[in-house]
Amino acid sequence: MKYHFIAIGGSAMHNLAIALHQQGDQISGSDDEIFDPSRSRLEKYGLLPAEKGWFPGNIHNELDAVIAGMHAKPDNPELTQARELGIPVYSYPEFLYTQSKKKTRVVIGGSHGKTTITSMVLHVLKHQGINADFMVGAQLKGFDVMVKLSHDAKLMVMEGDEYPSGPTDPRPKFHVYKPHIAVISGIAWDHINVFSTFADYLAQFGGFIRQIQAGGKLIFDQTDETVRKLCQQQCPPTVSRLPYQLPEFTVHDRITRIRFADQLFPVGVFGRHNLLNMEAARLVCEQLGVQGVDFFEAMLSFHGASKRMQILYDEGSRTIIHDFAHAPSKLRATIHAVRQQYPEKRLIACMELHTYSSLSKHFLPEYQGSMDEADAAIVFFSPQAIQLKRLPQLHQEDVLKGFGRKDLQVITEAAVLEKMLAEQLAADNTCLLLMSSGAFGGIDIQGLLTQDLG
Repeated sequence: MKYHFIAIGGSAMHNLAIALHQQGDQISGSDDEIFDPSRSRLEKYGLLPAEKGWFPGNIHNELDAVIAGMHAKPDNPELTQARELGIPVYSYPEFLYTQSKKKTRVVIGGSHGKTTITSMVLHVLKHQGINADFMVGAQLKGFDVMVKLSHDAKLMVMEGDEYPSGPTDPRPKFHVYKPHIAVISGIAWDHINVFSTFADYLAQFGGFIRQIQAGGKLIFDQTDETVRKLCQQQCPPTVSRLPYQLPEFTVHDRITRIRFADQLFPVGVFGRHNLLNMEAARLVCEQLGVQGVDFFEAMLSFHGASKRMQILYDEGSRTIIHDFAHAPSKLRATIHAVRQQYPEKRLIACMELHTYSSLSKHFLPEYQGSMDEADAAIVFFSPQAIQLKRLPQLHQEDVLKGFGRKDLQVITEAAVLEKMLAEQLAADNTCLLLMSSGAFGGIDIQGLLTQDLG
């Protein structure tokens, strides 16, 4: 098959392009800007476009389909050409669904935890030798790509988010996948640039529940009151509900052990939110025929997805942890988990306002108290990023008021932030927690790791 990718440089898009290339399909693509790691990975597989930009000549009648990423605008000249030629155009969620119609589909949704749960499920399936296609939102240890498609796998595991599917398809991604097994890990208002009210945001999860296929399973966190009520109200009678809660556990010498079937199993993650994620993953794997003992045996070697509670350095009296947390609920959960894991260390929490929601003055009050458990708190945002997103400019006073912490340090220059973090790490008995869905303005995190931390 011949496929052309409009906006091939996106995180999900370039992984899908590589997956189809590895399957033997012919792939072409275009984009107006491609950054690493997408650029180097596309180049490795011979898929990097020769020129930047959009060229209608890329679209011709020999193509079987065009796949359009979110970065492509509705008036993109290549998209226009595809419509004029009558070539099928898919968003990448639509395309994934077409590739999984004859498979059992597992879709993990939720405002937080979905990447981790998906990663846990895939790790266990691989450990058990169970063949599965997949799509996950982070790079996983032991997996070359974030998307895998094949003709022989009978199972498709997908991370499903509530964000729109594509430039011409406003449906949330997880409305497209029609799961047989669905997970909702938690609901906390996010993406206010798309869902202006919590009621509107909540309605997307109701729609996700109604897409579960007859005879399917809905696995949900019953400790989240919003999730529990929604699942009780919206789950159709043809779907079985499987609630989960925090498993019984112990912590000794920073090793967490789960009690299951009268045995204690050590696991490679920590924190209440991660243990809830693990319980969701266990229930998913149970539906797929994996016994609990086998699940926990596999989980001993799971240490998280990239940038999900990733321990970058942990020697002597200093620790550096990198996490994807950016929404208020994620900040609270991540900071609490690290506080519990390293109670004897001075916890320095540093987060970046990077998403549309977090950079909105009207959303900032949602962060009230979210960093209070840290000994010191730093918030970074880039005025340039705000300009690129075409948002109203933020002021440091807005951030201070939103977070409600008088000693909060608000920084807007990457060089100043890098210097401050280096100074913080110079002190003994320190744990630095970096939280962002961005890159902190391009600071040299590797440089922080290689400075003298002895």
